[in-house]
Amino acid sequence: MSSFPDISVVRQVVIDAAKRTGLSTFGFHASEAKGDGSVVTEFDHKMQELILTQLTRTWPEYSFLGEEMEHDEQAKVVESRDNGFWVLDPIDGTTNFSMGFPFYGVSLALVVDGQVRLGVVFDPVRGECFSAVQGKGAELNGVALSTPKHPFALRDCVANVDYKRLVSGLADRLVRYPPYRSQRNLGSSVLEWCWVAAGRLQLYLHGGQRMWDYAAGSLILREAGGSFSTIQGNSLDCQKFTKRSALAAVTPELHQLWLRWVKEN
Repeated sequence: MSSFPDISVVRQVVIDAAKRTGLSTFGFHASEAKGDGSVVTEFDHKMQELILTQLTRTWPEYSFLGEEMEHDEQAKVVESRDNGFWVLDPIDGTTNFSMGFPFYGVSLALVVDGQVRLGVVFDPVRGECFSAVQGKGAELNGVALSTPKHPFALRDCVANVDYKRLVSGLADRLVRYPPYRSQRNLGSSVLEWCWVAAGRLQLYLHGGQRMWDYAAGSLILREAGGSFSTIQGNSLDCQKFTKRSALAAVTPELHQLWLRWVKEN
């Protein structure tokens, strides 16, 4: 068995694949609908193939889960309890990508015993590579990354909220009586997690994410100093292959304020 992956090598695997695929050049790209209503392009498949090939060659002891695999295959990987597995979203924000909206990213994480041990999220448009190793902090382009440490009030925050995946009562309250200053929904979960880690957004709320949406980004946020849970306040981990809600903030204190407001509404 080879040693635990070097984060710098993993970053380069993702960056090189994105460059070879041409993800930095945005514009209209043909897409087709998948069974769940989301869209996919030839670029998604090419990215997944390139990264899978390199990961298998370099770290053969780990299994692989990619968004563009069949559902049954994905579930088997999570339930196998082997040495661990990679989880990849080759392009998160494919709708944005296919329509020429320059906000999409690539996410790769290593999960061992249900916990994310390593994560990389690459923004090919801005050339920003976010990364983290469990217990060793987060980085942006190799420089230490941390969330703002001054206290926040909810009313002073910018929140990224995906309304369409929230129960109608909560969504209605957020529209009518928002507790924050302003709201965004940018269309790429993996980048949104990292923008919270960078302090560009202070609050985050999403009603349903797959493992490839939150695995890398949640580790990056935690290692940067942020905090997160499900909407119910439960742990957001990778123990089971189920869609999960996500609620996050730039500090643990703000996370508790945000969680309390959501639970009450």
